[in-house]
Amino acid sequence: MFSGLSQYVGAAIAVGLFTLMPATTVAWWRIAVSAVLLLAWRRPWRRAWTWRHLGSSALFGLVLAGMNLLFYVAIDHLPLGTAVSLEYLGPVAVAAIGGRGWRIRLAIGVALLGVLSISGLGLDWSAPGTAVGVGFALAAGAAWAVYIVLGRRIAAGRSGLDSLAVGMTAGALVYVPVAARTAGEPLADPALLLAVVGVGVLSSLVPYAIEQVALTRLSAATFALLTSLLPATSLLVGLVVLEQVPTTGEVLGLVLISVAVALAAQPSAGPPRRRSAR
Repeated sequence: MFSGLSQYVGAAIAVGLFTLMPATTVAWWRIAVSAVLLLAWRRPWRRAWTWRHLGSSALFGLVLAGMNLLFYVAIDHLPLGTAVSLEYLGPVAVAAIGGRGWRIRLAIGVALLGVLSISGLGLDWSAPGTAVGVGFALAAGAAWAVYIVLGRRIAAGRSGLDSLAVGMTAGALVYVPVAARTAGEPLADPALLLAVVGVGVLSSLVPYAIEQVALTRLSAATFALLTSLLPATSLLVGLVVLEQVPTTGEVLGLVLISVAVALAAQPSAGPPRRRSAR
């Protein structure tokens, strides 16, 4: 719960920066700060790396960084809670593809009802940017699904944290062009630099540290239940920090998608989770 709170407070700070820099630039700084922090923490150069491991870690990081970029563009056009709810369709889809039984089938149906509630009742499609925001939120969810699949393979082969450090570094380097025109602005403004560093710390370092403690002390079922509360956490942060008052359709859709996440996160399969993802 505290992990999600930190993630979404970081995202709320990022939204506040969108009036000063493009969303893609803020996202790139978040990726770059995360890469620097992870490199300093893990020092992956101490390990022996093969070209195969480096390549798979780099691909992993490119997908993760791309997911963050897509998500930040989404929350530039949609309320935070709505964007997060739509993005969670990615993990539900992974569970649906790899799972069996009535829980998974029910999760798919409930998730679809949640999307219909948000898109049909909760959103004002006449507002500029709504369609763009929905598209980017769904694309971020698709990237999250790919990230989960790649992350499982990498974690099975070597240290997931070291691979994450290498991957985030690759992502920061490859995505420089999306922020090249405005990426230098925080360097000339100490307050702005502190803000983007804060986004990186709150969205990456703090959530990961909390998650590591939680995974050692909580059962998989409890962790899955807490994961299902994250869309509601994002809505609460959006309401309190950004004054984004949700519509009835958005609240109903969020509740339905949270239920779908809880159903899909079967203890045997492990909860659908991110490591320093947002």
